[in-house]
Amino acid sequence: MIRIVEETGSTNADLAAALRSGEGWAEGVWLVARRQTAGRGRQGREWFDGAGNFMGSTVVSIGEGGPPPASLSFVAALAVRDAATGASGESGALGVKWPNDVLLSGGKLSGILLEMVRGHIVVGIGVNLAKAPEVPGRQTAALADVSSPPALEDFAASLAAAFDRRLEAWRTYGLGATLHAFLGLSIHAQGSPLTVHDTDGSVLSGSFAGLEESDGALRLRLADGSERVIRAGDIS
Repeated sequence: MIRIVEETGSTNADLAAALRSGEGWAEGVWLVARRQTAGRGRQGREWFDGAGNFMGSTVVSIGEGGPPPASLSFVAALAVRDAATGASGESGALGVKWPNDVLLSGGKLSGILLEMVRGHIVVGIGVNLAKAPEVPGRQTAALADVSSPPALEDFAASLAAAFDRRLEAWRTYGLGATLHAFLGLSIHAQGSPLTVHDTDGSVLSGSFAGLEESDGALRLRLADGSERVIRAGDIS
């Protein structure tokens, strides 16, 4: 089910408030806004609010014994890539980049934000359908760059269906299958050069050595042959 509102501060904040109040939010139901006035991205970044773009959130219930909740970022990225492929037909131009970016011809197409609230993960997703923001030092993209942008309602339905499929695989087959799918679409090949920009401002260079099977953390091989496990940061 998809609920569309004309405007809200943040769909993530709305779902988090519903969970904290005891009102709850059913898994599989999406809240989608035509406009957000207080959207956020990873590491506290502001998320661009462009008319005609997708901005929405859903909730995933977390049970014992399943994959790490944070690895839902891979589920979300794969679902966005699935929906974007269906909307644009540009399968070859769409790739994923650790930890959860979806790129179109090298430009950032989407943003994903996970928040833990009372045993649930609120999954927030923004996708540039009609227009991409101008971000200094970063290439961005919109589906409108390569095809007619889909109607918000159509894209929301496609994304919700793709997310359900990827979530079911994550729960049924474990994180390994999801990481395998992610690596198959990744823009980084084994051994390719990488630079990691850590959240503390430090920069570390090396080569891509894969992902940790336990949680999807990035493995960076340094020049001396040792490996560093990266769980937060941006890569280029």
